[in-house]
Amino acid sequence: MIGITLNVVFVIIEVFYGWHAGSLALLADAGHNLSDVAGLLLAWGAVAAGRREPDARHTYGWQRASILAAFTNAVLLLVAMGSLMWEAAHRMHSPVPVEGMTVIVVAAIGVVINGVTATLFMAGREHDINIRGAFVHMAADALVSLGVVFAGMLYLWQGWAWVDPVTSLAIALVIIMSTWGLFRQSLHLLFDGVPDGIDLAAVDALLRSQPGVTEVHDLHVWAMSTTECALTAHLVMPAGHPGDAALEAIAGALQRDFSITHPTLQIELESHDHGCHATIT
Repeated sequence: MIGITLNVVFVIIEVFYGWHAGSLALLADAGHNLSDVAGLLLAWGAVAAGRREPDARHTYGWQRASILAAFTNAVLLLVAMGSLMWEAAHRMHSPVPVEGMTVIVVAAIGVVINGVTATLFMAGREHDINIRGAFVHMAADALVSLGVVFAGMLYLWQGWAWVDPVTSLAIALVIIMSTWGLFRQSLHLLFDGVPDGIDLAAVDALLRSQPGVTEVHDLHVWAMSTTECALTAHLVMPAGHPGDAALEAIAGALQRDFSITHPTLQIELESHDHGCHATIT
């Protein structure tokens, strides 16, 4: 809520002064800030949706909303930067004068606002790509604003009108490169890819090392949300069911070693073909 409020106010300020000063960099930064507001709303909405209880229609609840929000955040940022690059390329052919001091002051305010907002999401970005999406959005915006400050200073110093679009173009390229990882990771999770940090072969080896297990098949690991992972596997145990205590020990090992919090294990006396042809390589 704090981040959204700060950025909405700042968007209004940037649009007014960007138009008044004739600065493409300020107007582009305002558009980027507007996409950040949308990104923060998405992240916030995903957290709220993820807290909804499972029901008969959504047996896992709405936890995947956080993955979708992270993906949408990345797409929004890539589209915003693509639009900025397109406009900057056009402006380079016909540079226009800008009010350097206005640009510097407004952009400096943006550095502070976006820096403070990014700090709010710093702690959770390592373990939750939804929070990481919000952090990347705000940190990128702080970088854009800082670049606009330097562009304004160069314009006041040398009077180079081309500095404004060139700075916008350079910043957009940097942000696209930093956003690509978030886009790739969130898209991977949307297609039920094994989450980064989980070695499927190591999971398979852990299950095979359990007493009484002679074979493991139909092993699947996927992300239920940006913070929770699920697993299903068939364990061939000729001696029969090992008891609840053994299953609890396996579940504890999966959570401890791989942060898998929702394992489902099927015990079989002999191997059966259930139509799953997935193999671990």
